[in-house]
Amino acid sequence: METERTARREAATGAAGCLTAVLGALAGFVVWLPYGRRGLFGGFEGETNPDLLRLGLPVLVFGGTAAALAVFVAVRGRWRTALGLAAAVAGLAFFGYGFDVLAGPQATRHCAPSC
Repeated sequence: METERTARREAATGAAGCLTAVLGALAGFVVWLPYGRRGLFGGFEGETNPDLLRLGLPVLVFGGTAAALAVFVAVRGRWRTALGLAAAVAGLAFFGYGFDVLAGPQATRHCAPSC
């Protein structure tokens, strides 16, 4: 009887973790959406920035997933795993900042003040 309860509890915890990961990925996508729309469809004179799709989208989706899972495992009391996930989020943030993954199209970034 006790193993049955434990198995159900572990299954519920696993399902909650999967739901948390999906919600984190969706949050990352929602954060990316305004940048992606502007960079892929709203470029100056039809210019687009495909790096928003190749780099920006994965960085924000993986970052959202890792951040949500870091909070989830921290709430469960697994601090080492939470610290590892927080380090992954920091690494993704540094990568994103270094490669400017949310930059707009080239023409709008380096446009003169008269634009």
